[in-house]
Amino acid sequence: MIEIERKFLITSEAYKKDASSKTLFIQAYLNTHPERTIRIRIQADKAFMTIKGKSSESGVSRFEWEKEIPVDEAQQLL
Repeated sequence: MIEIERKFLITSEAYKKDASSKTLFIQAYLNTHPERTIRIRIQADKAFMTIKGKSSESGVSRFEWEKEIPVDEAQQLL
């Protein structure tokens, strides 16, 4: 899968008045090698391992692989 990067500069906190919900994420990076990044993320009752490749030369896309993993395994990795 190819991930398309979308980055936005937030210049105020006005967006908060339009928010309808919030979600707590717990995450950690297992490595930050320049060629790939491995992240563990827990969101509510689900957990994911994500591997991201190096960004393209333009910086707008990169390879991404994500797999849902058991929450207890994610907690052990964190």
